[in-house]
Amino acid sequence: METWFIILITISISLLFRVLITLFSSSNPKKPSQPLPPGPINIPIISNISWLMKSFSDLEPILRNLHGKFGPMVTLNILSRPSIFVADRSLAHQALVQNGALFADRPEAPTVGKIVSCNQHNINSAFYGSTWRLLRRNLTAEILHPSRIKSYSHARKWVLEILFESLLPHSKSTEPVRVIDHFQYAMFCLLVLMCFGDKLNQEQIKEVEDVQRRLLLGLGTKFNILNFWPKLTRILLRNRWNEFFQVIEDQEKVLTRLIRARKKVKEEKAETSEVLAYVDTLLDLQLPEEEEQRKLTEQEIASLSSEFLNAGTDTTSTALQWIMANMVKYPHVQEKLFMEIQGVMENGSEEEEVKEEDLQKMPYLKAVILEGLRRHPPGHFVLPHTVREDTSLGGYLVPKNATINFLVAEMGWDPKVWEDSMAFKPERFLNNSEKKGTVEMFDITGSREIKMMPFGVGRRICPGLGLAMLHLEYFVANLVWKFEWKAVDGDEVSLEEKQEFTVVMKTPLQAQIYPRIR
Repeated sequence: METWFIILITISISLLFRVLITLFSSSNPKKPSQPLPPGPINIPIISNISWLMKSFSDLEPILRNLHGKFGPMVTLNILSRPSIFVADRSLAHQALVQNGALFADRPEAPTVGKIVSCNQHNINSAFYGSTWRLLRRNLTAEILHPSRIKSYSHARKWVLEILFESLLPHSKSTEPVRVIDHFQYAMFCLLVLMCFGDKLNQEQIKEVEDVQRRLLLGLGTKFNILNFWPKLTRILLRNRWNEFFQVIEDQEKVLTRLIRARKKVKEEKAETSEVLAYVDTLLDLQLPEEEEQRKLTEQEIASLSSEFLNAGTDTTSTALQWIMANMVKYPHVQEKLFMEIQGVMENGSEEEEVKEEDLQKMPYLKAVILEGLRRHPPGHFVLPHTVREDTSLGGYLVPKNATINFLVAEMGWDPKVWEDSMAFKPERFLNNSEKKGTVEMFDITGSREIKMMPFGVGRRICPGLGLAMLHLEYFVANLVWKFEWKAVDGDEVSLEEKQEFTVVMKTPLQAQIYPRIR
């Protein structure tokens, strides 16, 4: 407590001087034609520190109350710029779709974010411009194109076998299974193969998983404070900075080793392997931003690889756990899905695997996935956007370089759109006549209208949307086809949430699983 007291006093005094200098140096400032969106009273220094110390999970209930009081747009003053939070789906559509180019930029990353992203040289944080277009086009055209995704089908089957092998011992014992551990490991195996082109052994996978997890959990908690006046925290929080740099060094060491191994294979052979790896595409990429084009550095390739692994692993495994938790909590949903799968399988009970070509014949499966993403989006906020020039939204000023945040969960729970919005009802996505056997045409991209946006919308929509939907459908279908999932006796499945890198179950799902008798 004594250390924190000294830090806060030092920061407060310094910021007070900064505020006083700003007040006395600005004479007759111009009053903007439109006001900022309303918000709570801003007390210089105190408000900044108060908001900075809160995580997004702490902010969410506060923002819900503020939106109820002030309306669909609320302003908080965090650090040196206003942060605007939008909870209205029509305003989100107006900004991100109708005026997509204007709202497509990213704010300048804080110091820690710049280090992690190699000065914003990754898809998520890059400024809206030529570098971002190059990196995103490379990912979508080379790796996430439908034909390329299909070429990874053998990898999905291999990972499904790994997942089954890890779950099978639990199905033969009375011990419940903590499912998230198995889901995360399986997704890591799959994404590492897609990224580096090799089937790594368990020890290598665990090594990659460990360095990624240490960085993610650190960024969500203890490393955030380092962004607040870095010159000061480098003195007062020297040990924490050292810990952060050690995590970065460990991550680069592990990923660079895999990158160099892939580069060596690529140089020695005309064809590197049976599939194209993400790293293969990055090794030959030329950045357009320099006077003379240059290739990516090893650190930049490591950063992009880390982004690829995180985006495809945590979000998918989190969504997978939420969906399975609801099917354990509501057995009638699981039974209905099982009966649909059984009706589609060509050879009935003899088939061990639900094949990818069968998924298109399962409307209820798609409805279960959509309802899981609506009710439990892995991220409750999209990554912050910004505008390069002052603009207007909803009758309020959105100033240049302010951050604009959109509340994903609130839009998916809007009672004006979704009847009984907090209930888990996959049937809401089916046609009125289930005899048609189709899912009602639903635009998850939000291009026509935003009803939910688990992948974001507009120009910054998640490029992995199609891959994520395929992974969720494939693994959910096979998990239900292979095992029956039941709640542990006397244990109520809790849907309480907790913020980590994604919004996870506060009490991770534990379930009893039994081999299906077909």
